[in-house]
Amino acid sequence: MNETDMTVETPGVADTAEPLILAGARLPGVDGVVDLHLDGRFVVPGLHDRHVHFSQWAMVSRRLDLAGAESAAAVAALVGASVEGGDAEVIGFGYRDALWADAPTRVVLDAVSGEVPVVLVSADLHACWLNSAALRRYGVGDVGGASGVLREEHCFRLMREIDDVADGVLDGWVADAAHRAAARGVVGITEYEMRWNRDDWVRRVAGGVDALRVSFGVYTQHLDRAIAEGLRTGDEVPGTAGLVTVGGYKVITDGSLNTRTACCFDPYPGLGPDEHPYGLANVPYEDLVPLMRRAHDAGLTPAVHAIGDRANAMVLDAFAAVGCGGSIEHAQLLRRSDLARFARLGIVASVQPEHAMDDRDVADRYWAGRTDRAFMLAELASAGVELVLGSDAPVAPLDPWVAIAAAVGRTRDGRGPWHPEQAIEARAALAASTGGQGAVVRAGGRADLAVIDLDPYAASVEALRAMPVSATLLAGRFTHSLG
Repeated sequence: MNETDMTVETPGVADTAEPLILAGARLPGVDGVVDLHLDGRFVVPGLHDRHVHFSQWAMVSRRLDLAGAESAAAVAALVGASVEGGDAEVIGFGYRDALWADAPTRVVLDAVSGEVPVVLVSADLHACWLNSAALRRYGVGDVGGASGVLREEHCFRLMREIDDVADGVLDGWVADAAHRAAARGVVGITEYEMRWNRDDWVRRVAGGVDALRVSFGVYTQHLDRAIAEGLRTGDEVPGTAGLVTVGGYKVITDGSLNTRTACCFDPYPGLGPDEHPYGLANVPYEDLVPLMRRAHDAGLTPAVHAIGDRANAMVLDAFAAVGCGGSIEHAQLLRRSDLARFARLGIVASVQPEHAMDDRDVADRYWAGRTDRAFMLAELASAGVELVLGSDAPVAPLDPWVAIAAAVGRTRDGRGPWHPEQAIEARAALAASTGGQGAVVRAGGRADLAVIDLDPYAASVEALRAMPVSATLLAGRFTHSLG
């Protein structure tokens, strides 16, 4: 049966604005009635993560974990232990240096690694820290200066090189990651890997990776090819059983907060001589507008990365100049005067609430005096802006319940809420996490469902973060079940 026919029937149950408890759900293609009323479990629409780097997410568990390191010296100790363990090359992920007392330098890494190449990717994916052996191996010479740190486009180029894993190996890791996502109630992702994603996902679905719906982005380096091949946002990709669709045109206009490259109107305090006081405009306005116009004219909807307030203002200017809709990815720091422009232009705010929990101390330092307009979910929603939630995995975990909890509570690890005035209600956070299906399971709707063990509107923030998921169904097919 074609999966478009697989809808959920709820005999005797009207549409409701509450999490739905079902006595049974008739799922065409599944024998009889699937009993989902098990100990009062709740059924909600299947969840979507609207911003992921899926290959990166699949790879991080195979890389040296640097997330807990609180200094350059602590990172060096981890690298040294890896080298002593016999690794021929060390690739690590997850360092956050914005608040370190000591700076990352190639000398620090050289002292513990010798001639073993070391490439360490920052948690925000906007910087890489290399030792001298890696700088020579990858032919980037003195680009990183004494620090050995590559930022923005230099970093992206290197990441594409180190991420060149054999298809068969990477696809196996992706399959594992897809099943882990399904175990958290996820039925779909928006993929922003810096690859030619169409062929990757066609191959993966043909190989049995069928636990997720995938909407994939196209980057500037592939824009000509996408236009030549007639890709248009929303089109289904042949050979994928309707699971893979063309997403938007992704362009990265500025950097990130942790790397201090997000493009802002006000300077960052205390930056070093090789850093840019106002951040970086990776794609200036005069280049951005024709790129967006070309993509829009070809049927590709722009999805534009902007983190700093100056970058967001520039991107809104560009959307107005092109006269098209689309999304701003991240929208972390905004001028209040730009909220109404978001709504008026019909621009979706694709946001990652867990970033506020990761970055609150960094923001307090580098965006001091401006954090009342950072990660401002409530004011965006009040202005009539459509919010969609994601993770930016591997920057944050690919787990919509983590994002929902951060959006609702603005807190983690027992700390007090950070700018709680920007929190949104659980109903709004859930609706922003279901790929346009809202917070309600409706009779006749597509049978993309998550079966959870707690009422999402009554659960504490801590319970939301660890929400037990009993089952996940995609078009009536179980992709996760506890049995």
